[in-house]
Amino acid sequence: MAVMTGLSGNEIFCLHKKGLSPGNIVIGNSVYSMGFMGSLGAGLSTLTGGEVTQVTDMVHQGRLNSYTRMVEEATRHGGVGITGVSNELIKQAGNVEFLSIGSCVHQEGAQSERLSFSSSADGQELYCQMDAGFRPIKFVFGNVAYSIGIGGGLGGMFKSMQRGEIEQFSQIFNQTRHLALQRITEEARSVGANAVVGIETSIIPFQGIQEMVMIGTASFHPALPAQHVQAPITSDLTNEEMWNLVNMGFMPLKLLLGVSVYSVGIVGGISAALKSFARGEISELTTLIYSARENAIAKIAADAQACGADDVVGIKTYVYSLGSGIIEFLAMGTAVKRIAGLTTVSENLPAQAVIRDKETFFNTAEFAIGTNLNSHTTSGGGD
Repeated sequence: MAVMTGLSGNEIFCLHKKGLSPGNIVIGNSVYSMGFMGSLGAGLSTLTGGEVTQVTDMVHQGRLNSYTRMVEEATRHGGVGITGVSNELIKQAGNVEFLSIGSCVHQEGAQSERLSFSSSADGQELYCQMDAGFRPIKFVFGNVAYSIGIGGGLGGMFKSMQRGEIEQFSQIFNQTRHLALQRITEEARSVGANAVVGIETSIIPFQGIQEMVMIGTASFHPALPAQHVQAPITSDLTNEEMWNLVNMGFMPLKLLLGVSVYSVGIVGGISAALKSFARGEISELTTLIYSARENAIAKIAADAQACGADDVVGIKTYVYSLGSGIIEFLAMGTAVKRIAGLTTVSENLPAQAVIRDKETFFNTAEFAIGTNLNSHTTSGGGD
């Protein structure tokens, strides 16, 4: 029977270089309802702020169910691994569907009753990972559903009347965002990995709160010191970026997060509102956002120093409006360190590993709905 694969020509070429051949698209799904009791418990949790564990647990189980069913299908196809694994959340008629899609791959002469690996990396990215010395083990994810809550809101409400950082909000957001990173790291550690690479982060509105989810590939690299089996390294560098750094002798150490929540204050808000009627710079907002940015970046700089990094690379910054003149500033970057003798298998990446596939289907119908079986990326910022 002909292979029905979601892999592109570039992906197939790259995987062939690593001894892998394309197999069928594999899919797993799970449709969930929170139920009355779950909704009631989540509603009570949102009053205190921080993690809403009822929602976190439900979403985690739904994501896990869809992933497990996808793996079972790949195993029935006799695959050695799955590449390009997605883990999506789709709202449908009051319920939620969790959907996992990937492409099965085979290896000549390999016979196994279970998969050797699964990976969030597509075929091109997986080539970069493997050529950088990483052996893929398992697709992993970590999630957290969270709310500011009335409890945090009351303390922060009074602080928001003054200009500057609202420490209560900063603490809540910092703790919850780090929970997702802790959980993806713990899942990697549980399968014997010493690294989680290619991490992608999404922030998704859900049931009036927010879910932050990180996905990546738990992997093993022989050049990493033994302690990283218990404390895996983490990186949100693209796989191509990571290959370039490993080629130059740098190894990722840790994905760093810095969070600051600031308020423009009542006086600043009134002043900014009055200035907005006239053309020109609103200095209150300019300096506020600058201070928040500097504070968030200072936090990841302190974490980098604590873990012994040489540099922090790939820093990305995101600004979210929380309403009422309050903003959250999130900074993310990967700490790296030079390791003597570290390099890649190949001297250069093939062009097929870095060429972006061209989209050939364009849907302009406003009423059209559906899922693109070739689209596995779930990264992005907040909505």
